[in-house]
Amino acid sequence: MKPIKRGSKILLPAAVLLCCIALWEGLVALFQIPSYTLPSPSRILSALITDAGTLCYHALVSLEEAAIGLVIAAVLAVILAILMDRFPHFKSSIYPILVVTQTVPVIVLAPLFIIYMGFGMLPKIVTVVMMCFFPIVVPFADAMGQTNTDQLNLLKSFGAGTLKQYRMVKIPSALPSLFSGLKVAATYCISGAVVGEWISSKAGLGYYMLRVKNSGQLQKVFASVVVVILLSLAMNGLVGLLRYICTPGERKQNSWRKRI
Repeated sequence: MKPIKRGSKILLPAAVLLCCIALWEGLVALFQIPSYTLPSPSRILSALITDAGTLCYHALVSLEEAAIGLVIAAVLAVILAILMDRFPHFKSSIYPILVVTQTVPVIVLAPLFIIYMGFGMLPKIVTVVMMCFFPIVVPFADAMGQTNTDQLNLLKSFGAGTLKQYRMVKIPSALPSLFSGLKVAATYCISGAVVGEWISSKAGLGYYMLRVKNSGQLQKVFASVVVVILLSLAMNGLVGLLRYICTPGERKQNSWRKRI
């Protein structure tokens, strides 16, 4: 039964997706909807194939911006989360500000980034950082605040200092929450790069989407959306692989549960 259940997690969504695509294709053909209004999946696939080289070039630009922004967001989030956990008064003063920053849409701030940072890669990276920072810092800080006090007291009884407490107990116990936040942020990072490219750019998927939209090639717009989805899934999967490598304790626990 277990293999069937595991397989159904993949097969059932895939079957539903294929049915939706088939229905989409059929409705476009039945009602003869023009491609400039709603292109069929077959035309989108054709655009993906014929424009593969151009899409790959722009995808690599967006991927570079997204990856750099995600790494910067992760480093800053880890540092701030540790400071928030170590100094409660600092957390009380900074946490409301973090929440307020999430009420401002990033697309509103993107033009300001262009004004102050120019038209290069930097404003796109900052846009990615703004979108990815919050989902990482909050769960990681909360997880460290819920560390097992018995383990901390045991370390203190052996004379362990603050650095050892974080290195041996707090950070390892909070790693699952850190990677959960990273998976969410990895899904956002490509979108963040595209949003930055919409405002001003000379390359990237956002630039490509605007260019083909203005020329009425809607099938290529959909093709670029497909590429954004695939890149986001790839980034999410990469974080999942990193989690698998960095959390051997969680890996052993999951394998033990499966045996039970």
